[in-house]
Amino acid sequence: MSKVGVIGDKDSVMGFLALGIDTFTAYEPEEIKKTIHRLIEEDYAIIYITEQASLLAKDYIARFKDEPLPAIIVIPGIGASLGLGMNEIRESSKRAIGVDILFND
Repeated sequence: MSKVGVIGDKDSVMGFLALGIDTFTAYEPEEIKKTIHRLIEEDYAIIYITEQASLLAKDYIARFKDEPLPAIIVIPGIGASLGLGMNEIRESSKRAIGVDILFND
């Protein structure tokens, strides 16, 4: 069975424990990068990462954008969403089909 993990601040990731998802708290850029690297080494198929944490490791995460695994998925943390996850979905769909089907007008 594939492993799933979530990275972010404590308040944002704790709820995922109830779903059986492995949680990892990380606050600093290097800590976030090391956690992602560790999860990749441990064969995690899906890595959810909060928007705030993804901003701190943006360049590192970009390395895995075109890889089939792991799927690194940006999710909102506690508080207001920055819209990063939706922007990634929008960009992926534009690359795949050549048009923005999720436009916000």
